[in-house]
Amino acid sequence: MRKVAKNLAKSLTGASAAAVDKARVKRKRMAEASDIHMLSFATRKVPLVFKPNKRAQRIILRLDHGNSSIIVVLPKRTSRDEGKRFALSNKDWIEQRLDQLHEPVPFLHNAVIPILGTPHRIRHKPNARGVVWCESDEINVAGHEEHVSRRVQDWLKIEAKREIELRAHQKAEAIGRKIKKITIRDTKSRWGSCTSEGELAFSWRLIFAPKHVMDYVIAHEVAHLREMNHGPKFWKLCGEICRSMDSARLWLENHGTDLYRYGRF
Repeated sequence: MRKVAKNLAKSLTGASAAAVDKARVKRKRMAEASDIHMLSFATRKVPLVFKPNKRAQRIILRLDHGNSSIIVVLPKRTSRDEGKRFALSNKDWIEQRLDQLHEPVPFLHNAVIPILGTPHRIRHKPNARGVVWCESDEINVAGHEEHVSRRVQDWLKIEAKREIELRAHQKAEAIGRKIKKITIRDTKSRWGSCTSEGELAFSWRLIFAPKHVMDYVIAHEVAHLREMNHGPKFWKLCGEICRSMDSARLWLENHGTDLYRYGRF
């Protein structure tokens, strides 16, 4: 009887903990929603998203190219009202950055998107068999029209993973290192990353960039497998496994934000 009561108490405790966790997640989502405001301009409204950061020394404004929103980084003890006033005082700067954004290119029939820098046209073929396949600079998509965008994006992520994994493992082998894991993500602030455990992550949007640009980003993260810094040894190694490093870095600086326009409506 005592054992049954004990097990029952454990079950109730577990259920209570789960309820608390669920409530905590709900409160977090509500808090995140309340951290979004709209900044009005003459011809548009732009989301203003507040992100508290204890390590920040000052209020920072950043353009989120993927969502066409403005990120306001708030240091410790800085209120959202202060952040909003700071954003309002910099509306001209924000509008200039927004004007630099190119028109979005959704994944729809007849849209042209680059694959490793080469233009490809999306062709919807509703009566064809299969899902998605590439042929003569055309991306063919079978099935219903409402599935075209999702299918193209799924296919692009698979292609990005295939290209990135092949190049990354080749470069890792060249410097005598092994990769523990490669993850493909839709990152907003960086094209790639490397952990001290040997895990690499890359943006799937690199599939739109020219080959030498993708090659550089991969080389950059692979070089971190040996040099977890950005010192002279790191850059020397990076240049050894990517001969086009300088031109690729320049391309990213001038055109990197363009990669976020594809797949957006």
